[in-house]
Amino acid sequence: MGTLFIRTADFKLAYRLMKSLREKGLEFLQVLANAPLPSETSVWFGTKDEVAASNIGVGVACNLSDIEISIDRALHLSNQEKITHILAFGIDPGPRPGLAWNSDGKPLGSQQMENVDDTIDRICGLISSIPHNLSVVRIGDGSPTIGFRLANICLARGLRVEMVDERRTSTGISRNEHKTSASRIARISGEVVSNKRKIQPSTGEVREIQRRSRRESGGRLTLPLELAQAVAVGRLSMVEALDEYDRRRGTLV
Repeated sequence: MGTLFIRTADFKLAYRLMKSLREKGLEFLQVLANAPLPSETSVWFGTKDEVAASNIGVGVACNLSDIEISIDRALHLSNQEKITHILAFGIDPGPRPGLAWNSDGKPLGSQQMENVDDTIDRICGLISSIPHNLSVVRIGDGSPTIGFRLANICLARGLRVEMVDERRTSTGISRNEHKTSASRIARISGEVVSNKRKIQPSTGEVREIQRRSRRESGGRLTLPLELAQAVAVGRLSMVEALDEYDRRRGTLV
């Protein structure tokens, strides 16, 4: 991957870009807004007007609200000589899903997500920012309850979904290395999911979540069935569920 260039007169935009690029460990240079670039294929960031007015390099128009998507687009342009045929995503399901994506088998990125909904939003943002012919979301089967919820949301948004046997991805991987597992899941074709799956947390899953709720609240709270089920399917995090239960108890006092 070549060096990315920040080539804008917008100070706030340049600052946000530098901060995000540093956090990602990406190589970049900041140059003057009218500075020349090393080659016709140099990828640079600027405002929409700056990119539209320039005929040098490969400009990526961005603003303060779409920094992450702009960086994804720039990385793709910097890494690819031709359009992606298959843009594949891998998800290691869990309360905090691991997410990875690749272009025709070539890794593009990975991320630890905070919840199910943010994971799907991230995928949709990447699909809109990376030129491709086909896209597919591959979900590991290690956590069926959350995996089925991920699949159902993807189907509702018109995405192609495949379920992947995680036994083919887990050799040598720690249970906590969700991004690594997601990267392997993204590379393996799975069973195509055409219809929504029924989501029904098992009694054992719900009891385990209730046990965790007692431990994480210091023995103060045990989540009721409804909230424990919401955690089981990834609709709420444990912290959100405990906060909600606390709020409900407070209104009844």
